[in-house]
Amino acid sequence: MHRLVILLPLLLSVACAPSAPQAQRPASQAVKVLVAPIELSRERMQVEAVGTSQALQSITLYSAVAGEVVKVAFHAGEFVPAGAVLVELDHRDEALAVELATVRLREADSLYERYQRSAGTGATLPTTLEAALTALETARIDLGRARLALEDRTIQAPFAGYVGITEIDTGDRVRPDTVIATLDDRSGLLVSFELPELLVGRVQKGDTVLINTWNMQSTAVAGKIIELGARVDPLTRTFVVRAQVDNSQDQLRPGMSFRVKLDLEGLPYPVMSEIALQWGAEGAFVWAVEDGKAVQVPVSIIQRQQGQVLVKSGKSGMLAPGQLVVVEGLQRLRPGIAVAPDRAIARDGVKPAADTEQLKQG
Repeated sequence: MHRLVILLPLLLSVACAPSAPQAQRPASQAVKVLVAPIELSRERMQVEAVGTSQALQSITLYSAVAGEVVKVAFHAGEFVPAGAVLVELDHRDEALAVELATVRLREADSLYERYQRSAGTGATLPTTLEAALTALETARIDLGRARLALEDRTIQAPFAGYVGITEIDTGDRVRPDTVIATLDDRSGLLVSFELPELLVGRVQKGDTVLINTWNMQSTAVAGKIIELGARVDPLTRTFVVRAQVDNSQDQLRPGMSFRVKLDLEGLPYPVMSEIALQWGAEGAFVWAVEDGKAVQVPVSIIQRQQGQVLVKSGKSGMLAPGQLVVVEGLQRLRPGIAVAPDRAIARDGVKPAADTEQLKQG
């Protein structure tokens, strides 16, 4: 009985004795992590709008005078060079007027020269010479007016372009308010569209736009912004933007509507791989390396861009260009822990397999 009482305390003391110490990571050993340097990237925004096109030059042709059409020298949809004759009106009377004015000018010129030769001998009075000079100038003006009247009987293309459908036929009588045809220079198109007022100042002349027809099989065509509206519409809160698009292949037409895409750039922000972003009770944060130790930096997300994330640091002076942030080995970090940064990886977040295996072994 006494032996049993003595053994029981011994058994209890053996059971409560501390076990052999287990292998532990020394506090001074740094944690291996993969890091990437901070770079700056601008915030990007893609804006879409509906645009309407017009030709670089577009006019409706009218006759300057009334008359009978004697020739229609074009076909609808035809390309005509600058100066090409499109319509001719009956001009017989005007042609005769030019001939008559030419004869009178020649006569006035001859008379003036004769008076001028005799003026030196005193045979011609100065007033007679002045009257002859006035007659000569008048005849010259009459000839110019006759030629203008003759030119008005011919309708020409003021610039190269494509003529539209006409309702005029030979023998028709036209007046100054009669539409002859339309003429469009569609070697390029002007595409007008509206943007919201919050983009005022972010859109600039020279910015690139992509336009596309509503046919899903069509390819986008690049253009440049050439004009910005001077005011914002108080009803729609939008302003007008106009872009010029090349149409040398003549695949597009004035009046078509387009889907317009515009990529805008904003302010530069620190950019990193999405795998560096962590979440805690107070929101998003990243692990930065400062003096060989892990520092928790709160961030706010600005934008995600194809596996990358633009952030704004919650600590002043942190996440400057070149600052290292941890992208792998995050689960072993805590504030102030010593870290051994491995080779900085590319901005796309890809790490060679050999290096990743070495990190796991560390």
